[in-house]
Amino acid sequence: MKLKRIIAAFTATLMLVPLTACNGGGMREYYKNQSLDKLYDKFDGELEGGTAARPITLRVLENDTAKSSGYLKELLDGFNAAYADKYIVAVDANQDQFSDLATDGPYGYGPDVLYQANDMLMKYCDGKHITPLPVDKLDAYEYLPELAKKTYTYKLDGEEYFMGVGVNIQAPMLYYRKDLIPENWETEWDDNGNGVFDPLEDMRAMYRFSLARRAANPENYGFMQSYDDPYFACGYLFSYGAYVFGSDNTDTTDIGFENGDASRGAGIILQLAGTMNKGCVDNSITMSREQEFAAGHYFAVPNTQDMYGTLLSETVKAYRKQGMNAGEAKRAAEENICACPMPALPKSGDLTERDGELIDSTVMGGINAYAISSYTKHPKAALAFLNYATSYEQVLRRNEVLGIAPARSDCNEACTVQSNVAHSLYGMAEENRISIMPSVFGVDRIWTPLSTAFSDIANDPYRPGAEKYTKGGKPDYDALQKLLVEVDENIYSAIYTLAGGDK
Repeated sequence: MKLKRIIAAFTATLMLVPLTACNGGGMREYYKNQSLDKLYDKFDGELEGGTAARPITLRVLENDTAKSSGYLKELLDGFNAAYADKYIVAVDANQDQFSDLATDGPYGYGPDVLYQANDMLMKYCDGKHITPLPVDKLDAYEYLPELAKKTYTYKLDGEEYFMGVGVNIQAPMLYYRKDLIPENWETEWDDNGNGVFDPLEDMRAMYRFSLARRAANPENYGFMQSYDDPYFACGYLFSYGAYVFGSDNTDTTDIGFENGDASRGAGIILQLAGTMNKGCVDNSITMSREQEFAAGHYFAVPNTQDMYGTLLSETVKAYRKQGMNAGEAKRAAEENICACPMPALPKSGDLTERDGELIDSTVMGGINAYAISSYTKHPKAALAFLNYATSYEQVLRRNEVLGIAPARSDCNEACTVQSNVAHSLYGMAEENRISIMPSVFGVDRIWTPLSTAFSDIANDPYRPGAEKYTKGGKPDYDALQKLLVEVDENIYSAIYTLAGGDK
């Protein structure tokens, strides 16, 4: 397989020469023979302003959650009030949250400022679609952890360029309902006597608890997850030694989902799928996740921090239906919606064992940030908005409204919503338990092969007599390893073809 990759890489390189000259070459030409001072000249001088008749308009791309929660409106209103005397107005770009700046920007349809995850933002570097930022003019820079700085540093010809200001660290955490923990848990579900409900720290116990909960009531489940979403699912592989790309996630010729004992992680997916329902094969569980969690049908779900607000509001609605008043419902929801890192996994990969060595879980994560489009006509105004949106007050407010885990260290210490989650994410990052999504071209080609494979694995418990990855009632690790090898080959082919290599 490695030989095939080398041959394919050579062929792909020949095909990609003209494309590189047009795109990556453009970045080099843009920076060539320019000092950093000249590169950042557009941010110098007085803040440009408009007039009452012709105000400067900044188009801001945000995510759907910020819009639906009302946070974006609050952010825009606050900025517009602060800069009203300069006649600068920030507005919603009214574009899909996953809009492609590389497609829209050159034709004047893109935003001036955009908030996206690092794998989206940093892929724009090669085509110079986002502009390097002057570190000395960024109010938040000194408060960003090294992980955030590293993630948004673009290296080219020995120079380093800082491209985005991190707002929040995001990675899957286990969200669970404290009020659904059995009353007898201290005697029945605390084998190690450490005062923690076993399923929250040991996936083997979560497996048993899920089976027991469903046996007691077929409408109730323990752990629930849709496996067609690789962002949430590939952590099982990472926990056993897999990786996305080699050389610190930069070498796309080295794809590592088959690496180490990754087949054990694939076996975890298979076993957990058997405790759920067939909704785990597609996005059915994801689509109903917040509502079913609020109704008490799901005990635990993996979720990201920006969905906390939705979990909270749905649970408040459910409590109101049970007869609580608004205040009681909100207090109960805040008390009973809890989060912790994903439970540890058995080194053997066997969820049916009671004893044996455990390994810490690893998850895929990312850092969402604000960046400035290279196509903006008002760079100084765009920088003013970026500084406003990443200020101490605004990041804390974003935490209050959306429950995000702040990337700013001072906000991480001071946040009030999901503060334990924020601190846990920092700890996981320091322990290398968060695998940051690669910020290179080609990462968008990993999702479809992974989604297809994970869905196929999860479907095995639902095709009795025709299982592909089960042997003798246990995961067939040879078959699972073969599938992961195919995944790596399919990702490689998706990147290194003429169409796949077109940046």
